[in-house]
Amino acid sequence: MTTVTLPTVSPPPGRYAVAPGRSFAELTAYYGPLATLRRRVTLTGASLTVPESESESESESQFESMSQSESADARPVFRFDLAGTMKASLVSEHVEPLADGRHLQLLADLDVRGVAFPVLLRLRVVRCAEGRMLVVGSTRLSYRLLRRATGFRLPWSRPATRLRLLLAAEFA
Repeated sequence: MTTVTLPTVSPPPGRYAVAPGRSFAELTAYYGPLATLRRRVTLTGASLTVPESESESESESQFESMSQSESADARPVFRFDLAGTMKASLVSEHVEPLADGRHLQLLADLDVRGVAFPVLLRLRVVRCAEGRMLVVGSTRLSYRLLRRATGFRLPWSRPATRLRLLLAAEFA
């Protein structure tokens, strides 16, 4: 029998950035089942901030007495800045590890032209080692709702009913 050690979802506390050339972002527009536009989007910056956490014994005893706002301060914060076709920034507000221990679910705001649009982003943790974290994730957006809320538009020759934003980044 072999023992398999799963990586922890969160790296040690600190601020991590993505080196140039170590990230990927893609925007795909769909009209029904057809992809009408697939374009790579420039990821100008990405960062992960993992706050200092208290020792486990203290945090377990105080966990139930903490309010929602206090526990939100102890969560990691992801930030992705996009340029090109979609000039926007995506900042996580709530990060939740899923049951399998290899996936994260982010409730985030996609800030397009100064308007925050709520997004649910699921990230798969491919590798998490000391000081490094490789994640891949995607989110689906309703094009009609995004266009009405933020004014974001695709060219008229590219009809769309929904968008998919694919992100991959290696934080170090």
